Amino acid sequence: MSGRLAGKVAVVTGATSGIGEATARLFAREGASVVLAGRSSDRGETIAKELGDAARFIQTDVTHEDQIAALIDGAVAAFGRLDCLFNNAGGPTRGTLASVTEADFDHAMHLLVGSVVFGIKHAVRVMGEDGGSVINNSSIAAHRSAQGGYLYSAAKAAVSHLTHLAAVELGPRRIRVNAISPGAIATPIFWGGSAVASRLDAEDNARKQAKLERSLARATPLPRSGFGDDIAQAALYLASDEGSFVNGHDLVVDGGRVWAYSEAAP
Repeated sequence: MSGRLAGKVAVVTGATSGIGEATARLFAREGASVVLAGRSSDRGETIAKELGDAARFIQTDVTHEDQIAALIDGAVAAFGRLDCLFNNAGGPTRGTLASVTEADFDHAMHLLVGSVVFGIKHAVRVMGEDGGSVINNSSIAAHRSAQGGYLYSAAKAAVSHLTHLAAVELGPRRIRVNAISPGAIATPIFWGGSAVASRLDAEDNARKQAKLERSLARATPLPRSGFGDDIAQAALYLASDEGSFVNGHDLVVDGGRVWAYSEAAP
């Protein structure tokens, strides 16, 4: 452990599986105090216990601003400050161009865009004179077609642009705002997200994971699937002092998939 985040306090949303869990674990190994947020209290408490005294779990539904505000306040109450927020929580969306409903639209925008808007709002109100780092999980769906659903792509494009706007506004306060655009990362989002995965047994999840990894490898110029730790390592760089002059950037981590337009999404 190199301690690249020693002394820092980080909040990671969507931290009970996939990219969020990998990031929370890596941040903790690098010396950060970590607050994990998610809807699955059993899984969140288990991970926090594994990470030790420098970790807490706060059950949070990021589609509600009051719960985001309580999450940020809970992090400060637990560890005295906030240095990094990883707006990672997300999930699949519903509706096509022809079938989309108001309910589909509201769900997508609250989950994927609202969580970022209000995450930034409440994080920056507690970040001190030393500033901090906000990282927003976007997607290559923000940059290309045939990658994610109609509303998912539109929402992630909004996340990438919100990142640019917030970076300019908050830079004078030494708060850096960046995005990560993952490519084909093998997580349960492809078979319904953590809510579905939690209802399956370990064997079923392992079978789905292995099939997904093979499929994603075939559709990525680098012939392997992406994994949660690939994104966690990018988040570590943006959260650490090594990324101290990176602001307003959307870091694509996808093995080259964003350029592979001929490949159909899995």
